[in-house]
Amino acid sequence: MTFGFAPPSTTSLTTATGGASRHGRLLEPAEWTAAGVPLLSNPREVVSGLHSRHSPVPSTAVIAVLGPEEQLVASASFVPRSASADGWEYRNALLSALRRVLPHDLRRRTPVRTAVLLYCREGDERWTEEDGAWMWGLRDACTLHGLRCGAYITLTRGGWQVLGEGRGGRRPSSDSRPELLAGTAPEFAPLTLRTGGGSATEALRRTAAR
Repeated sequence: MTFGFAPPSTTSLTTATGGASRHGRLLEPAEWTAAGVPLLSNPREVVSGLHSRHSPVPSTAVIAVLGPEEQLVASASFVPRSASADGWEYRNALLSALRRVLPHDLRRRTPVRTAVLLYCREGDERWTEEDGAWMWGLRDACTLHGLRCGAYITLTRGGWQVLGEGRGGRRPSSDSRPELLAGTAPEFAPLTLRTGGGSATEALRRTAAR
């Protein structure tokens, strides 16, 4: 799979008055690459694990926090409330999900845990403005939660792709059936922010990987 750029549509590039992109806060691919986002040592394992835990369908975002050895500490999935959100709204949604499943690390001088984002969407693996808005949101949410900003991964019908790295694979894809992980209870349920129900302890029990 290749890393490319999707031709922008008229509706995504301009507002009704011919102004800037509706995704007002976004990162271009060059900016993302220049940010020095740490590489995943085994992206396929990370993607497969998140796919099995959350069974994402198009428009689902999965935020995961990895420990120093790239072990999964906690994860949560949600569907954005607005399809036309910009990076600021995505940031708020990601930050809300992180706060539900994990205490912040703001007291640490240097972040020791890393957040990665898997976004399941339509289209192909090429970068879009929506991806740029998610990248902006991920970077800002990590700063506000005391985490390192990690990889941004798209999941489409063609497979998965770590944007900015050129690494990807055909499975899992948005059409794949999730595989049950060893030691994962069948009743496992990802966090859904639309409901907003339950305590933080319940959310952690449902979403944290031990």
